[in-house]
Amino acid sequence: MAANTLSMILPTSSSFPKPTEVSLSFKPDCQVTSFLGEKLSIRLSNSSLFTSKRRSSTVATVSFSLPTSEEKRASSEKLPKWSARTIKSFVMAELEARKLKYPNTGTEALLMGILVEGTSLAAKFLRENGITLFKVREETVKLLGKSDMYFFSPEHPPLTEPAQRAFDWAIEEKLKSGESGEVTTTHLLLGIWSQKESAGHRILAANGFDDEKAKELGKNMDKDIILSFK
Repeated sequence: MAANTLSMILPTSSSFPKPTEVSLSFKPDCQVTSFLGEKLSIRLSNSSLFTSKRRSSTVATVSFSLPTSEEKRASSEKLPKWSARTIKSFVMAELEARKLKYPNTGTEALLMGILVEGTSLAAKFLRENGITLFKVREETVKLLGKSDMYFFSPEHPPLTEPAQRAFDWAIEEKLKSGESGEVTTTHLLLGIWSQKESAGHRILAANGFDDEKAKELGKNMDKDIILSFK
């Protein structure tokens, strides 16, 4: 049976300024003695186990439903769908709240979620105006403080009342516009701005966001960036 060669690079030292390669020849299912005198069992795995196999692609179904108030759910009016970017922003917001060990997902977490998702028109507008994820995180900790190190957030931290109202505002504005299409992250961002006493609004204001910028962003509220992979 043919022998196989195992190569390893030894750490460098003053005696060996350059890395030294050592080759060990062995047969399958044999034992090799280490430098410490211990016997190491080496077994070759079947190469076919490492051969990648084509598998049929699995399509993940995402529910296009984000938290809405009971009043909205009870309404007979058909609610618009949320865009994929908005859904991802919400998922990232929950994750940011958990990272900071907060018990709830607030408007500040929604703001971070938009920036973490990063590909939307709203996220691009924020970055262009100097509002980055790092700054928002820093302002959040300054404003709300750090959570107890032994506290663990729930898997899905519930929305605060201002955050819920931000979602409801986004839906209302979409319905008022009469435009077809989905509720975008721009709707959500302006929903956060509409909550004047919320942490998200205060963080935006502290970083130079104002009503003029909100109006500028609102002009493209029903649009979003189309990604091209050509």
